[in-house]
Amino acid sequence: MSAAVGSPFPAVAVEQHRRRGRAAAVQVRSSAMAAAAPILDDLRLRCATPLPLLRHVADAMAADMRAGLAADGAGELKMIPSYVYSLPTGNETGLFYALDLGGTNFRVLRVQLGGKDKRVVDSESEQVSIPKEIMHGTTEELFDFIAARLSSFVAKEGGNFRLQRGRQREIGFTFSFPVKQTSIDSGILIKWTKGFAVAGTAGKDVVACLNAAMERQGLEMRVSALVNDTVGTLAGAHYWDEDVMVAVILGTGTNACYIERNHFIPKLRHLGPVTGNTIINTEWGAFSDCLPLTEFDRDMDADSINPGEQIFEKTISGMYLGEIVRRVLAKMALESDLFGHSFADKLAEPFVLRQVLHVSASDIQIIFFLSTFWCWSKLNHKHYLRTPHLCAMQQDSSNDLGEVQLILRDVIGVDRSSLAERRVIVDVSDCIVKRGGRLAGAGIAGILQKMESDSSGLVLGRRTAVAMDGGLYENYPQYRTYMTEAMVELLGPKDSENIVVEHTKDGSGIGAALLAAANSKYAAHQPST
Repeated sequence: MSAAVGSPFPAVAVEQHRRRGRAAAVQVRSSAMAAAAPILDDLRLRCATPLPLLRHVADAMAADMRAGLAADGAGELKMIPSYVYSLPTGNETGLFYALDLGGTNFRVLRVQLGGKDKRVVDSESEQVSIPKEIMHGTTEELFDFIAARLSSFVAKEGGNFRLQRGRQREIGFTFSFPVKQTSIDSGILIKWTKGFAVAGTAGKDVVACLNAAMERQGLEMRVSALVNDTVGTLAGAHYWDEDVMVAVILGTGTNACYIERNHFIPKLRHLGPVTGNTIINTEWGAFSDCLPLTEFDRDMDADSINPGEQIFEKTISGMYLGEIVRRVLAKMALESDLFGHSFADKLAEPFVLRQVLHVSASDIQIIFFLSTFWCWSKLNHKHYLRTPHLCAMQQDSSNDLGEVQLILRDVIGVDRSSLAERRVIVDVSDCIVKRGGRLAGAGIAGILQKMESDSSGLVLGRRTAVAMDGGLYENYPQYRTYMTEAMVELLGPKDSENIVVEHTKDGSGIGAALLAAANSKYAAHQPST
């Protein structure tokens, strides 16, 4: 996930506009609104997501899924096999650990499982901040640091947590960096992202690195499952509801995974006949076919650190919605004198990564690595228009849109605004959020329709659950509404009644522990309950 950088407006143009504003004693608000109207009308037209377009998106998503399953690089979606052939059933018993590494903090968790009757007897976790020098150090330094903190956490084991006699501790490893997974318990790091620059790790098996570090610490523990956060979310939700077949994260970034029959994964046939199912990590943020894009999307993409990549993510996820709205408002203010002489510097300032590096490491982690946009408000709240601000403005039901006025003043720096101008702000926000929510719904429908087609009617004809995690989905009611409305339109009222969307908050951690249990070397000896 990447923040957009760069401004679409040169400093000279902004300064000239500011001087014109100071020279004008009185602004004609009606004239400004009339000039802004065509921009809003064009935005509505280009962001429109009618049913035929949504069908194109859903069909293209399904087609690209098939291409990615056939061969690596055949489509935009990577369709990465997770090698998770055994999902938790509820029969699992014993003590299992999880390690969630995806940013400048990592989390360690332990869970005591009691089988079908008791399920999760108890769980507890700790979060550890990674020093910058470790993030920029060597492979051994990073994994030794992690293993040492994990060892300290294990040393506090007690109470309801008991390791069965004769067993080695096992851990599920959630690793949210690009890897080429080669089995359920191995994966080669492709490259570090998210501010990490650890020397010597690329091209190595990260599980082997962690196992070696734990051995150096004298910690009797082995990694039995390597997963990403989306796969962990699906596993955690499936533990409680066996009808869960799909998991989607809609937060700062976005991704989706689902349960696929091995028969429909041609690129794995070289492994020989494989029956059963596995979880496929779609990496759907890279999808781009048929998307209704605007000049603002294209400019933001061009100014980002990964131009031409992650277009679906840049259209539907929380990291980008506020930035797109800012760019629309900046054009309106520059070309139509929206806000009159109160044209603010902040409208010309994009959400620039280098402008937030002065905050604490934990706040940087909150932006990039928790897959929840809601915590953005912790970081430099008064300086940038963010997705939570869009939500707050859309929730404003007052006659004078007072909350919108406060956000314009405190966040953007517009001291005076008319009610008509505030309504324009809400309309612009709604255009971008509606498009994002409906496209997300089309993506989910595309996954379900692909599964339905391959199963001869065994998905939509019965109860099927979609596990959802992420702050955007959790905290933005309008976004949720637009997403579900699009799913109903595409699936039809009858089939959509069988689709249940379940919010699974922070399920990836316990999901990794559950996958460690399901893929335990002792799994064959689990007692039936």
